Amino acid sequence: MVTAKDVMTTNFHTLQPDIHITEAVKMFKKASEIEQKKVFGMMVTDEDERLIGMLSMYDILLFMRPKHIHIWGMMEDIDTEGLLDRACEKAKTILVGDIMTTDLITVSKDTHLMMVLDIMIKKHIRRIPVLDKEKAIGIVYISNLFYHLLDRLIS
Repeated sequence: MVTAKDVMTTNFHTLQPDIHITEAVKMFKKASEIEQKKVFGMMVTDEDERLIGMLSMYDILLFMRPKHIHIWGMMEDIDTEGLLDRACEKAKTILVGDIMTTDLITVSKDTHLMMVLDIMIKKHIRRIPVLDKEKAIGIVYISNLFYHLLDRLIS
């Protein structure tokens, strides 16, 4: 039986909830350099290394997006000058724990690969932490799962 263990990455990077977003962004860039590929999300762990959240580029962008942007097309008197700079300044004061996703979907190392695939498709997620008890032991990326299936398909 092929399981999450067969496609999970055990070399992953984590963040702590009490660091500022600016530090997290630096850690994303450093992790990208180390992995030699863009890193778009990281697990957030507490002092006992238990998984407590995930922070993705989407979480950061969602925070920085102006709240009323959906009505901009209807309002011609909105001053957008300096908007990006103000959003960046505001983000500098925010901690990872303030915007991380805490409603997590996780799997165990023994979860069947097709179940992992089903979860990823139904929930529109690109990474799933693999836990042993409450501790992260790996992460399944949809790209790793995809290439594993491709290899099986052409072999």
